[in-house]
Amino acid sequence: MARPLLFLDVDGPLNPYAAKAHRRPEGYTTLRVPQDDDRWGGGYAMRRRPLRVWLNPGHGPQLLALGYDLCWATTWMADANRWIAPVLGLPELPYVDFGEALFAERVDGVHWKTAPLVAYAAGCPFAWVDDEQSALDDTYVFAHHRGAALLHHVNPRIGLRTPDFATLAAFAEGS
Repeated sequence: MARPLLFLDVDGPLNPYAAKAHRRPEGYTTLRVPQDDDRWGGGYAMRRRPLRVWLNPGHGPQLLALGYDLCWATTWMADANRWIAPVLGLPELPYVDFGEALFAERVDGVHWKTAPLVAYAAGCPFAWVDDEQSALDDTYVFAHHRGAALLHHVNPRIGLRTPDFATLAAFAEGS
């Protein structure tokens, strides 16, 4: 039996960016990512202050132990393998290339990631860890995905915690 997919967002679940800016959460390390690239196109690179990213190195082994095939579902896309995976001790992971869907507003209110994730999963069971899903995304997935799915919201002020890992493990065992 194939393992379910675990779609991982970075900012929110792994990087609790909304935590108090002056206080790094316990167990996290600070990564400074240069922002002088043209990451999302536009043809020019802007030099800005490095992006502060907080990551908990303990999350990598915990994610690997869950029983999923891990996949990046983040605006970082391939850059997650360059910057995020090494800090967490993760191998290079596949990622969803959002292409034209990246930041595209939908008139129905469904998050711009939702349809590409359903397409990528192609009917396979999946869990999606993010801080931006809504009930509209649950409805969309229920209507358009034939496999089991868990849309798991993580508070961007605290990131992934023990109860989140327990919920994800239970879903993997049951799917």
